[in-house]
Amino acid sequence: MNSAAEPSEKSGGLGLPAKLVLGTLALCVLAALFWPSGGGTTFREPGGFLVDSHGRPAKLGPQLAPVSLVHFWASWCPPCIKEIPDLQKLGHDFADKQGFAIVMVAVQDTTEKVRGFLGPGADMVLYDPNWDVANRYGTNKLPETYLVVRGVVVQKFVGQTDWSNPELRARIASYLDGAGGATRTADLAP
Repeated sequence: MNSAAEPSEKSGGLGLPAKLVLGTLALCVLAALFWPSGGGTTFREPGGFLVDSHGRPAKLGPQLAPVSLVHFWASWCPPCIKEIPDLQKLGHDFADKQGFAIVMVAVQDTTEKVRGFLGPGADMVLYDPNWDVANRYGTNKLPETYLVVRGVVVQKFVGQTDWSNPELRARIASYLDGAGGATRTADLAP
């Protein structure tokens, strides 16, 4: 005689509590896979140590303004050399903008070569001798530039970029509206 309280050996399935746990787990996995991630174009600005023009360790974070361009380049990179005058002009044209900085990071380069190319502006350059910080950003070729707004990378520019492009300049300027803070645009004059 079977009693209602005895489990049936014929069902062979999972009990209701186990089914609820598995269902909840499946929903969590699906939510993690398909939950919107904000467009996938932004990420937190990674940290890391670089070297300044005197060979001393330097952190990247303190060099950043509320709106910054972090520019990875090298004096041995032909597209980088072509791009630098436009970047210098952008720095000059935005020098009066509050809360803007251009942080140049020379990758696998020497202070002598950078100084020979940039002149006095080389004092503001940071160095990444082993691609450590560049790789943390996701850079594996040069030049690459990241638009960092309040610690969040909002756009990546791969290859030589036309920094005189009015639409691009307007986009950067739009982030500066209300950014506040001191201007830390590096003197990039050759």
